[in-house]
Amino acid sequence: MMNYKKTILAHLLDKYERSKTFIGNNKTRQRFSVKLIKLFPKYGDEAEYELFQKLNEAVHDLAEMNFISFKCKKNEVIDTVSLNLSRLDDIYVFLSRTPKAETNSDLIRLLDAYSKKHELLTRFCTAQRERISKNKKPEYFDGNIAEFEKLLKAVSMVFEVKEETFIRDFSIKVFGDSKTFEAIKGKVKRLLFQYGDFPDEDTVLEYLNIVKNPGHIFMKGSGVINISGQSIDLSKLGGDIAISSSILKDIEKISITGRRVITIENLTSFNAFSEDNTFAIYLGGYHNTHRRNFIMQLFHDNPETEFFHFGDIDAGGFYILLHLRKKTGVPFQPYHMDISTLKKYSAYAKPLTENDKRRLERLSDTVFSDTIKYMLENNCKLEQEAIDS
Repeated sequence: MMNYKKTILAHLLDKYERSKTFIGNNKTRQRFSVKLIKLFPKYGDEAEYELFQKLNEAVHDLAEMNFISFKCKKNEVIDTVSLNLSRLDDIYVFLSRTPKAETNSDLIRLLDAYSKKHELLTRFCTAQRERISKNKKPEYFDGNIAEFEKLLKAVSMVFEVKEETFIRDFSIKVFGDSKTFEAIKGKVKRLLFQYGDFPDEDTVLEYLNIVKNPGHIFMKGSGVINISGQSIDLSKLGGDIAISSSILKDIEKISITGRRVITIENLTSFNAFSEDNTFAIYLGGYHNTHRRNFIMQLFHDNPETEFFHFGDIDAGGFYILLHLRKKTGVPFQPYHMDISTLKKYSAYAKPLTENDKRRLERLSDTVFSDTIKYMLENNCKLEQEAIDS
């Protein structure tokens, strides 16, 4: 059964806590009122006499407690109910509700504590303090301070992971149990992608070495790998091999026997790829510390070899290539990620979403500027599976 007193007070408090008066920005005295019939539409229904009596009784009781004042129309019909701001402390106690000002103070202390732990958190915490100053709820905050702190703690700790770590083990290390991180993983990924520099939200944790399963690098083509005293000539194999992240460190040397190296974004495209004089790599959809070290070793061992990246012709594909360049220092060039490819396979192109357009516009000053201009003008993008390498 609805508690009418608490429903009325909670609604009035919500109005107060959303107001300029609450943050001290209102120059005139505000009154926080609600028409009873708006809050309870059946109050005006003559067939709901029992409801009419109970609501009138609740309003009169609240007035006797000096929590509200009210105005009546004829026949004891209550018109408006107004909050008594001088009794706010007692009203919060009556509702067993934490004052928003107290919650905001706790949030600010928490944001201050985490803002210096990483530059990404500095950006996030600064933005949330600004939201609080404007009387807006912080992003990713659902009203539970303890859960919000878990989120901040998880984000701060992901940057300390230097080796591939299973999600379960990360959760145990940070929270003392194996399931807490799984419950907030989605929020962590969205926050990291929103405030960080990552090419893709889905694989942001893998970029930071937090994985669900052991990672592998798939490779094939013109190259010889020396690992643990053995040599593997990939050009003599009929397909690809996969090396797990755990033994990448055992690779002693990689000799490219062709003229170029190409990393491929999509597994289907990697499987279909077959070109002479090329060493092809599928990174498993992301490049974390182990994978970047592998690429840097590859570049170090073969400084005269050309390096290319083959990905989707969309914002995500462009971000991945630029991120590869930035994180490895290897001068990757785009492969089949240009206007001529878009024109050639235009029958397979897809229209841009609004999010696509926003992300592309943020990349308009990069090496892809001409391609992006064409994509925006022609409302198109292309998945690499449509391209015959």
